[in-house]
Amino acid sequence: MKSMEDMIQAAQRAAETIQKQMEEAQGRLDTIEVEGLAGGGLVRIRASAKGRVIGVAIDDSLLSVADKGILEDLVAAAFNDARARADSASAGEMQKVQMAAGIPAGFKLPF
Repeated sequence: MKSMEDMIQAAQRAAETIQKQMEEAQGRLDTIEVEGLAGGGLVRIRASAKGRVIGVAIDDSLLSVADKGILEDLVAAAFNDARARADSASAGEMQKVQMAAGIPAGFKLPF
């Protein structure tokens, strides 16, 4: 039978392992790219799963002063689409860590 001290040490090792896995997953998030689209692909924003904007592409057909307001709306929409995709990719990576650590589905980790 394990002593209380052995159980505490085992719990601490498990917590350290989970913490390390969480840090590794957070590091991977900046390497995962997502693309947000708006206007049927006329505006595209590439971002990391951490939400860092990598690039913006705007179709030449939108580059006129008369379409400035539409362009601004499409850039905002593409950014929001990229952000939603980044959040989804992030949640997927965190779920992988939880599953690998044997943490029940739906348990909220502080990340």
